[in-house]
Amino acid sequence: MNLRELTFAMHQFVQQKGWYEANSPRPQAPRNIAISLCLEAAEVLEHFQWSETTNNREQLASELADVALYLLQLAHLSEIDLEEAILSKLRENYRRTWDQDQVK
Repeated sequence: MNLRELTFAMHQFVQQKGWYEANSPRPQAPRNIAISLCLEAAEVLEHFQWSETTNNREQLASELADVALYLLQLAHLSEIDLEEAILSKLRENYRRTWDQDQVK
């Protein structure tokens, strides 16, 4: 499954839950989704708070999936082609040299 297919599956889920409706208790506004994305990313961090490894890979996988779903939704709501944004960022990063960036 590619990013477009995952985005479509996410979109179908959100629509089925009624979260696109005007009176939804979970309005799908970019700000709300960005906040949720950060909260879920923090839950990923909890798995490593006092350890170099996670004690529960299944729960970590679930949290990573939450992060990915919110990321797909934020890109969708912001009309950003996430696949192209990722490829563009990779091209940019290939041209960077972090070690040299820090020496001044």
